[in-house]
Amino acid sequence: MSLPVTKVTEQELIKFNLLDISTFIDQLEKGIDNAKVELNDVLAQKAAPNFENTIEKLEFIGQDVNELSSIFFNLNSAETTDEIQAMAPEFSAKLTAYGNDVAMNPKLFARVKQVWDNKDNESLTAEQLTVLEKSYLGFVRNGALLNDAQKEELRAIDEKLSGTSLKFGENVLAETNSYKLVLEEGDLEGLPQSAIEYASQTATELGEEGKWVINLQYPSFLPFMKYSSRRDLRETLYLASATKACKEDEFDNQDIVKEIAHLRLKRANLLGYKSHADYVLERRMAQSAKVVTQFMEDMLAKAKPAAEADVARVAALAKADGIYDLQAWDFSYYAEKLKQKELNLDEEKIKPYFELNNTINGVFNVARILYGYDFELRDDIEIYHEDVLTYEVKDRDGKHKAFFYADFFPRKGKRQGAWMTSFKGQYKKDGKNYRPHISIVCNFSKPTPLQPALLTFNEVTTLFHEFGHALHGMSSECTYPSVSGTSVFWDFVELPSQILENWCYEKEALDFFARHHNSKDLIPDEEINKIVKSQQFLEGYNTMRQLSFGYLDMGWHTITEEVADSVFDFEKAALDKTALLPKVKEGSTSCQFAHIFKGGYSSGYYSYKWAEVLDADAFELFKQEGIFNQEVAQAFYDHVLSAGGSEHPSVLYERFRGRQPKVDALLHRAGLDK
Repeated sequence: MSLPVTKVTEQELIKFNLLDISTFIDQLEKGIDNAKVELNDVLAQKAAPNFENTIEKLEFIGQDVNELSSIFFNLNSAETTDEIQAMAPEFSAKLTAYGNDVAMNPKLFARVKQVWDNKDNESLTAEQLTVLEKSYLGFVRNGALLNDAQKEELRAIDEKLSGTSLKFGENVLAETNSYKLVLEEGDLEGLPQSAIEYASQTATELGEEGKWVINLQYPSFLPFMKYSSRRDLRETLYLASATKACKEDEFDNQDIVKEIAHLRLKRANLLGYKSHADYVLERRMAQSAKVVTQFMEDMLAKAKPAAEADVARVAALAKADGIYDLQAWDFSYYAEKLKQKELNLDEEKIKPYFELNNTINGVFNVARILYGYDFELRDDIEIYHEDVLTYEVKDRDGKHKAFFYADFFPRKGKRQGAWMTSFKGQYKKDGKNYRPHISIVCNFSKPTPLQPALLTFNEVTTLFHEFGHALHGMSSECTYPSVSGTSVFWDFVELPSQILENWCYEKEALDFFARHHNSKDLIPDEEINKIVKSQQFLEGYNTMRQLSFGYLDMGWHTITEEVADSVFDFEKAALDKTALLPKVKEGSTSCQFAHIFKGGYSSGYYSYKWAEVLDADAFELFKQEGIFNQEVAQAFYDHVLSAGGSEHPSVLYERFRGRQPKVDALLHRAGLDK
């Protein structure tokens, strides 16, 4: 298999402009064939199995397959085409079949088990022990102990899951892309100029010259819901969003949601687990559904009274406008009015201080001071879309650390949201440290003819969040691919991302980048104070919203039998205890909940709130010693960022903090300890 690559320094980079998608299936098959040859070489060894000749060999088998898969799925998320989408089911099925061929190979498992059983007879490092445990349990948790008939059943389930998850995502993307709300000039009441310009630009792109278009992409949808004084249009747009992929048409996900949940249950049962959640959480910090449920119940008890008070304050403001039945499409609008009233914080007023390029330089500066990183913009690196920016990352000694791709603006071929990913991971082999190629993908408001790309403060924190993940990936100093970078327990992976958001609320950091894009004046201290106070604004409501997603996730994945109820009825029951506003009868969160039905967050959405406990507790140490304190930063780098998943996260966190995390710092930051 030979992907087109070019060399910049000593690192090979992908030549995206020369990629031929039509050959990807052939290349995947060749890569799999090569991997099987390597695998047979391991099995043919006459020497007794040990870590070096078995586990270490397995770590580096199929590198071409991994790289090709990363490219394919990253493109399918960020720059998909009809050709890629048509190819995705077959690509996924072949990849799944290959994975099962390895995971269910009895001779291979016999060797791995022998190494596991004799691990005390080898002098293994902590990282090697972690890799061995991950390898052994990976086989067990993928059916190695099943009989032949059960293995075939598991293989069929995995292949079916692969296809249904892809279809789920395609339906959501199709629904998102197909909707547009065309406005006349009289429909723009309440919208800030930036939103009006964006709507005009969107209209032009969609062939609606002279009009304004709002769609379901977040940079278009969110400002309209927050600022439009047209309640009727807010309702129209909200219902369009809430009913994505659940309208009983060709893009309906109701049956797919139930099928995925049932397939996951069958898989878990086949492997000896009561539910999918029990299967997943065995390899998480939380360890069990019982611990997750108790964690969410404890947070619910703290948040619900505050959340109800938050909603009452918003409802009181709506009543002043004659609205006595506060609905979901009213909340953002009146919450923004309440924010302006209580904090005098106007998102539109502060947006000019957060020009995208300045903010990028700001987050780079934070990384430079904390960890010594330098980011050099490169124009000689091939990209998959003209919007993508590329950087070479070097450490404080000028040594190459990583390549970094940044893709910021929405477009038709990109799914919604923001995420970090990688095209190549970090590992060490044959005396060489292979450095990672990291990417973050966002959907920020594009520049218009009248102004540059200006970020809302929420988009600023999103940029810092995803860049925190990127730091985790680019800082990795592990030996083995399976534990490098962000390959950590799922409820630990959000710590590096969420902790970096804290610097957005600190004047010392904001002064690096929060400058008016015209006057170049620093953001006034009074606006910074308002931003700091905003951390507690409606935090009861925001916490309940996060918990609602966690309860819905756990609801689908703690089932012990196939769901007979409709998706709507099941969802209503799962969300009852977190409900604060009347539910839209026709709407479904499940049918568009890509995190758990397409992404990797099934039985793991609680981890966002779990990681908030970690990040608040960790940042408390920075606050005590100084947010740019080099000793604290070095400890965080050594024991979190560079360590990847080389040891259990509880061990790594305690090395950094000197103790296990406490919830107190989060409750205090959120104002829920009052």
